[in-house]
Amino acid sequence: MLARMKYTEKLAARIRATHSALCIGLDPRPEGENTKDIGMWLRQVVQETSPYAAAFKPNIAYFEAMGPQGIQMLVDLLPEIPADIPVILDAKRGDIGETQKYYAKAYFERMQVDAVTLNPFMGYDILAPFLNTPGKGIYLLAVTSNGGAADIERQRLRDGRKVYQLVGDMVERARREGAVSEVGLVVGLTNADERLFSELPDAPLLIPGLGAQGGELSTLSGSTRTSPALINVSRGILYKNLEMSYADRAKMYAEQIRQALAL
Repeated sequence: MLARMKYTEKLAARIRATHSALCIGLDPRPEGENTKDIGMWLRQVVQETSPYAAAFKPNIAYFEAMGPQGIQMLVDLLPEIPADIPVILDAKRGDIGETQKYYAKAYFERMQVDAVTLNPFMGYDILAPFLNTPGKGIYLLAVTSNGGAADIERQRLRDGRKVYQLVGDMVERARREGAVSEVGLVVGLTNADERLFSELPDAPLLIPGLGAQGGELSTLSGSTRTSPALINVSRGILYKNLEMSYADRAKMYAEQIRQALAL
């Protein structure tokens, strides 16, 4: 049944069931640690935090850094995540069509994740291999949470618009052209404000930047957007407040987000 749902239907169902919009980033840092222990640790994190997770977001870079065993660790971890919790693979891929086709095959067919982050700055055609898979979603980088977002993403065009609005146009185009996969946006909390949200289409949002990066949830209060939004926390749950359990850290952030979004 879950496989027949649209991506946003699965996500919205999970948000309703948990009253949580917390996306938990899974970013294992292998320095000086036994990779077998990391795999066990990740399973523990998933088990403890699942009651508060609207989604999980493994960042593929951390797994790739451990070599083939790291990729296998990710492959082994994915089935451990409860089937009703969406999994967003943070890959930020963006390449020419033939290469992109194989990224889509790897992530949607092999790993069977629910959604993936893409870098859209090579143009709309790089989205094509990801747009026709039922039940899947993609998130396009629009305004990221780093300071370098000012170098390109937030630059003003000659017609007065910002570069990130061109990414928003890709979302609208995918809708017009009947894309099967659903298209959302990545908007970093540290670089967002009410005006920015008003300049982007009402599409699913993946919002990093809360916790260790210093983003403020007050930015999201009072939003009239209707598409589901996820607030990602990675380091704040995995590596901060070590006197608390993973479950308690996840619960703390989930409650903060719930109040900000009035879930």
